[in-house]
Amino acid sequence: MSSISLSTSETQTSANDNGNIFSLVSLTFLFFIWGFITALNDILIPHLKGVFSLNYTQAMLVQFCFFSAYFIVSLPAGKLIHKLGYKNGIVIGLIIASIGCLLFYPAAEIQNYNIFLGALFVLASGITILQVSANPYVTALGTPDTASSRLTMTQAFNSLGTTIAPFFGAMLILGVGTVGLESMTSAQLKLHEAESVQFPYLLLAGSLLLLAAIFAKLKLPTLAAIENDQSEELLDAKSAWSYPHLVLGAVGIFVYVGAEVSIGSLLISFLGEENIGGIEEAQAAHYIAYYFGGAMIGRFIGSVVMQKLNPRFVLACSAIAAMVLVAIAILSAGQLAMWSILAVGLFNSIMFPTIFSLALVGLGKSTSQGSSILCLAIVGGAILPLIQGILADSIGIQLSFVLPIICYLFIAFYGLKGSVPK
Repeated sequence: MSSISLSTSETQTSANDNGNIFSLVSLTFLFFIWGFITALNDILIPHLKGVFSLNYTQAMLVQFCFFSAYFIVSLPAGKLIHKLGYKNGIVIGLIIASIGCLLFYPAAEIQNYNIFLGALFVLASGITILQVSANPYVTALGTPDTASSRLTMTQAFNSLGTTIAPFFGAMLILGVGTVGLESMTSAQLKLHEAESVQFPYLLLAGSLLLLAAIFAKLKLPTLAAIENDQSEELLDAKSAWSYPHLVLGAVGIFVYVGAEVSIGSLLISFLGEENIGGIEEAQAAHYIAYYFGGAMIGRFIGSVVMQKLNPRFVLACSAIAAMVLVAIAILSAGQLAMWSILAVGLFNSIMFPTIFSLALVGLGKSTSQGSSILCLAIVGGAILPLIQGILADSIGIQLSFVLPIICYLFIAFYGLKGSVPK
């Protein structure tokens, strides 16, 4: 009788493991697609800057509108997911993101920068719902001890998307309209350049709708650990906010995303500086792939390393290394400055998933609210790039990189002390 029970238990365990693996593989596609979309912003910034004759501060409104959606939508997204479930949250997020992509078509047709910004907000609202749904899903699909490693692995595919996107954007956005346009007037040329974003974002809209249809049909496991006791009011603000390591983790997410986005947003302009590389936009866009490619490689390595080493230690060391590289980029010139700033991506790699998973440790039934708070903190990607844009306009683009140094200093503190649960 005992052997039969054991066999049944082993069969159930095997089925659960297979279900978890399938779910992780499915979720990996989501991490890839939103990484791809987010990295395209770094192509849009210099492109729209030229089309609408913007300064750095105005151009950074691209990131402000995109990442402000995380602040506005994250908490409502948490309530939505609590009511409808994580899987339905993923489907809804994909549909909303596709609508945002479709809005790029009229924005380009009308040549209105404000409509572009509105489209980015709608697109990011969908991505926010995906983030709130998928991140805790990944941390729950397995043992707590390997949560950081598991989330880092899926984030590696997010970085794969950010690595491929610059080539896609350079070819279909920045590379369009550079040949045979001598006969066009200035107004016609600007219209042509604005319309170059239509096809890429229509393609993305179709891909997102296809993914939504696929996830609607998929049979993903219900995560009892984070979805039980539906009658209990899990989103009471006093619950997750009472954990100091969660609150400090939210600050960590805020400054990390702010630093990563600030650097990525200004990379093309930075590499175009005469004392750095003097590289044209379409060519400089390819170098962004090194920045995000480093993050991809680092996440694959980190997913293995953090099974052996304390994630807090790895996080602190990565933040210190990033600080040193940014400082070199500020104080040097030429190839040294260029490759130093690009190498920061390697050490950015494990920061987001590690901070995210460390911040959720021990939250139990407050996990969905905690995830919403952490996603809300992604608004750092809206605020800090705007501040760096102001700095770039006032003290120069190279000196403006002092802002990410301050961000990495806090992340080092969080790894060493702030992430320890009280």
